[in-house]
Amino acid sequence: MGVTQSGGTAGGPAPVPREIRVDIGELVLDGFRADPDRVAAAFEHELTRLVRERGVPADGPCTADVLSGLPPLPAGLSARRLGQELARAVHEGLSGLGEVTS
Repeated sequence: MGVTQSGGTAGGPAPVPREIRVDIGELVLDGFRADPDRVAAAFEHELTRLVRERGVPADGPCTADVLSGLPPLPAGLSARRLGQELARAVHEGLSGLGEVTS
């Protein structure tokens, strides 16, 4: 996963990102019967909410190779809840609470 932030001004105070882009190369969810499109929509909605409300460190592009700290999830979890849990794990990683490399 890659994250890119853009915005702010050159030479001025620390830029405030206007855009955060998250690229997920592949997400494999073995054992779940949830609709992938609904999981993706819930993931995007929840991650957007978390970034708007809590932000993320603005120190440039980074990648999160592994989601860590994701609790065991029941296979019958709804697409909405699965997307939310994944977004929370990604946000924690981007906030320095998960396994992140730069």
